[in-house]
Amino acid sequence: MAIPTEQIGSIPRPPELLAAMAAHAAGEVGDADLAAARDAAVRDTVQRLEATGSPVVSDGEQAKPSFATYPIAGLPGLAPEGVVIPFADGHQRQLPVLTEGPFRYQVHADTFYRVAAEHARVPVKQAVIAPSALSLLYPPDGIPGYPREAFVSDLVAEAEADIRGPLDAGAHAVQLDFTEGRLSLKLDPSGGVLDDFIALNNQVLERFTDAERARIGVHTCPGGDQDSTHSLDVDYAGLLPRLFQLKAGNFYVQLASEADPEKVLAVIVDHLPAGARVFIGVTDPIDPRVETPEEVRDRVLAAARHLPVDRLGTCDDCGFSPFADDTSTSRETAFAKIAARVQGTALAARELGLAS
Repeated sequence: MAIPTEQIGSIPRPPELLAAMAAHAAGEVGDADLAAARDAAVRDTVQRLEATGSPVVSDGEQAKPSFATYPIAGLPGLAPEGVVIPFADGHQRQLPVLTEGPFRYQVHADTFYRVAAEHARVPVKQAVIAPSALSLLYPPDGIPGYPREAFVSDLVAEAEADIRGPLDAGAHAVQLDFTEGRLSLKLDPSGGVLDDFIALNNQVLERFTDAERARIGVHTCPGGDQDSTHSLDVDYAGLLPRLFQLKAGNFYVQLASEADPEKVLAVIVDHLPAGARVFIGVTDPIDPRVETPEEVRDRVLAAARHLPVDRLGTCDDCGFSPFADDTSTSRETAFAKIAARVQGTALAARELGLAS
């Protein structure tokens, strides 16, 4: 497409997969049955994304328990008393805490990419969790015999492998989910935690060549679980200048649900690195109403008044079901919103006089 458009990440899982996941957790079905349900869900997701006209598809994170915890599912040495993420509606998500080393991913993202690629007829994108999110697993009091420096070294190596696997396998792009970036400013308004997150993520990104980083992107949003956010009240002006210090070629910025998108676009213009592309959110997964293609078109045209079109793309604000048990948005609504994004982006490209 003349203006690229990409999905962010998760699609609500079909009921058959959710039932299989629950039955597997209860010991009622085996690994093979769960794998079959996952593969069927990925195949259906890819086919339905292609039916929307999406030029780039993904696996919809169908096989992940969540966007954040997939690398550690089944990892020994975890306790449940980790960092708590509070959402605006009062519900919480809690990460586990690491109790022993060494830290190793139990699965890498190329596993998900390869399954999706088997079913896809168009390029496939892969979402991964940013290492900064997993750094929260290490306890403040440390781990005897496994200092934080050793943990960070292991984490950086594992995160590099998580990105490199899909890139080497032919992924169109790899996207780091960095929702903890905006949240960090709510928990630490001084920005010290955010600066640490940026430095850690850059330790990983610096291991890639310029050509590889052109296919790596970073996604920021205020969270989107059970139709609620964790940091929408945090001003983007404090995040984006630091976010754009990340050594990535693409940035995916939630925008459709922002109260003042023009203000955010002005910050983007002032700080977007030379050569980088920004994908702006033009659909809001939390809003149950499906946007019209014309609404999407108008959001793209508004962004094009600020940004050169050759540095502009579109996306959804965030994933539709970042945790597998989040059924607040239906699968049908997710695909309808994605179709509106694709159609509206094409409408904007035509109005801007670009070939489609």
